[in-house]
Amino acid sequence: MQPMMVQMLFMLREVASPTGAGNGFEGPLDRGAAPPQSCPMDRSTVSRLCAALPGALLDHPWDEGHDAWKIGGRIFALVGASGHGVTVKCPDVETAALLIETGRAERAPYMHRSWVLLPFGPDLAEDEAEHRIAVSYRLIREGLPRRIRETL
Repeated sequence: MQPMMVQMLFMLREVASPTGAGNGFEGPLDRGAAPPQSCPMDRSTVSRLCAALPGALLDHPWDEGHDAWKIGGRIFALVGASGHGVTVKCPDVETAALLIETGRAERAPYMHRSWVLLPFGPDLAEDEAEHRIAVSYRLIREGLPRRIRETL
């Protein structure tokens, strides 16, 4: 097989599935290949992701066990004392319901129905958590009064 063709097959395999499983390209290219390892999600990973966002501040409104990440004084991400997962805002109730129905999220206790809890575990990849945190951050930031947004 020509080198360019092998490279194209490898790229197609990556696009079809990050682990190469069930994508129709199992065979000689997959022998001995280990699936990529992802960093386990936890409180410290959420803190790293949130701290990278402009103007994000960590607050402990209830006690030191609750990490509330805020922009302009409003929460956009929350890790409770149990450390079970991270709570984020979705664009609407329908998106939250879809994430819950598909098993990607759980109903966020004590929050509006547009908020979900992304449970920590092997099913929560860092890139998915980063995306959901960024969406929540953007939604909260856009909802701030203009005079506050301009100071951030």
